Amino acid sequence: MKKILIANRGEIAVRIIRACKILDILSVAVYSTADKSAMHVAMADEAVCIGGPNPEDSYLNQDSIIAAAQITHADAIHPGYGFLSENADFAKLCEDQGIKFIGPSSEVISMMGEKESARKTMIKAGVPVIPGSASDFLQFSDAKKAAEEIGYPVMLKASAGGGGKGMRVIKSAQEFENQFDLAQAEAQSAFGDGHMYVERYLEHPRHIEVQVAADQYGNAIAIGERDCSLQQRHQKVIEEAPASTLDDKTRQEMYEVSVKAAQDIEYEGLGTMEFLFDGPEEFYFMEMNTRVQVEHPITELTSDVDLVDLQIKIAQGEPIPFAEIDKHNFALECRINAKTAGKIDALHLPAGHGIRTDSALYQGYFVPSNYDSMIAKIISFAPDREAAIKQMSEALEETVIGGIKTNLDFLTQVIDEPDYKINHTDISWLDKLAN
Repeated sequence: MKKILIANRGEIAVRIIRACKILDILSVAVYSTADKSAMHVAMADEAVCIGGPNPEDSYLNQDSIIAAAQITHADAIHPGYGFLSENADFAKLCEDQGIKFIGPSSEVISMMGEKESARKTMIKAGVPVIPGSASDFLQFSDAKKAAEEIGYPVMLKASAGGGGKGMRVIKSAQEFENQFDLAQAEAQSAFGDGHMYVERYLEHPRHIEVQVAADQYGNAIAIGERDCSLQQRHQKVIEEAPASTLDDKTRQEMYEVSVKAAQDIEYEGLGTMEFLFDGPEEFYFMEMNTRVQVEHPITELTSDVDLVDLQIKIAQGEPIPFAEIDKHNFALECRINAKTAGKIDALHLPAGHGIRTDSALYQGYFVPSNYDSMIAKIISFAPDREAAIKQMSEALEETVIGGIKTNLDFLTQVIDEPDYKINHTDISWLDKLAN
């Protein structure tokens, strides 16, 4: 590859551009009119405006992105995360136009992106799954019948979605109809698809994910796992690596089934197998994310593997250069979210030994309201969890982002909570704390 177009914005676009520079690959930024002065536009070797500030006019505009790749003679497109990163139609469009999509094939993305198909594929590969409906539904009556067969409480999910959209916990038959209508309307709005899916709801699990990589020669490896249980309304807030509540036997089983599944579906690139962990040897597949994750830095800092570099090299046809990973350190990541749009009039991001900050912010930058609220990631790493938490506490105190409201105070509160410090949390803990 001589030139890669980055079909994204913000910190992940900056992260990919940096990887391209190290690999001596030219980079092309695409941007909306709202992002004309964004950092990724200034950093890239070339930049093309692809539309207006609304995502559907720019970062979700497949034809405009393909046209930008063609006029700049880009060999490949890196989708980052979000936007079109798990869109099988876009991956297929790239394939049809002879542009390398940096990720798995459109067929695999489609297979993993639809929950019923993903479940059937994982069952065939021997991966444990949460008991759930045999198919998805458009009609309330069909979904309710499936819920009664599974037994309450159940989780109602949008079949075509993710990120907490169209998702509801339903504890009784009496509340099912109202919750179904609300969740389906949300799913239709977010994904243009009202199909719903029902599965058993686990009361106090942890959210564990396994980072895998696979190349076109059939090699696959589990690079490490992350604990992503700290979520607010199904959105990740703080992630940790390794998952310190996971016993060694269960960890090894998770690795083995993740690698086998990747090989069975002929996966290529980076991927993340997400599980609910309910105790020793009790874990269940939720979904597979067919892209680089927001929280990839904590795996990089505990494995010494540059995941974006590896992702690009796999797309270039190189084999995975290692058969095992020497894991060390403990790392945690806090997502800094903007609560308001506005101009950054003061900025100091933390640094120093054991601290990494991924962001596209600069003083004077105007944070638009059109996109995801995450504006920075602060990552701390140390020999153990206690030391990493202490470093994160100091880093958050040091951070200054003036001109807009952020969640910095909330993050500071969370990591100072006694239950967090002793790791006595689950996927519902943060919602309870926020309320």
